Amino acid sequence: MLHVCLIAALLTASANHQHDFDFEFGSWTTTLRMQPHPLQNSKDWVTYAGTSVVRKVWNGRANLGELEVSSGTKHIEAMTIRIYDPRSQMWKIYFATAQAGVEATPTVGRFENGRGEFYDTEEYNGKAVKVRFVFSHITATSFEFVQSFSADGGKTWLPNWIATFKRST
Repeated sequence: MLHVCLIAALLTASANHQHDFDFEFGSWTTTLRMQPHPLQNSKDWVTYAGTSVVRKVWNGRANLGELEVSSGTKHIEAMTIRIYDPRSQMWKIYFATAQAGVEATPTVGRFENGRGEFYDTEEYNGKAVKVRFVFSHITATSFEFVQSFSADGGKTWLPNWIATFKRST
């Protein structure tokens, strides 16, 4: 009986995390503030405005997000593929832009208590930096996404992307 209860608990936990990104399905307007020089603690930010569309793939075990934002003459087209791993109960987020192509290292994590945290290590300007994605302030009509870098192994974090999303009507 214990094995049946344990398997049921694992399946329930897995199913719960499989739906971590369900809140994001649909169309959004977004404002993105981006640091042009990450890790310099600059007060300079560039503000972009545009849209995001997220759709379910593989019956919710994956999803595809498309972001298109502009700021004056600057334009960003980006895509995320998020794939759920039921064994680890974690999501792997792959990011690509039309300008730079695919980032090879996925950012990995999941949601706990209404907040999603995802981490990886990437190279930036020839140095290894920790990367953190945080999804927070989630409601039926809005949420926030913040990307931060850490050059000291995660002791301190400097945000370089701050995006707010409002559901399109």
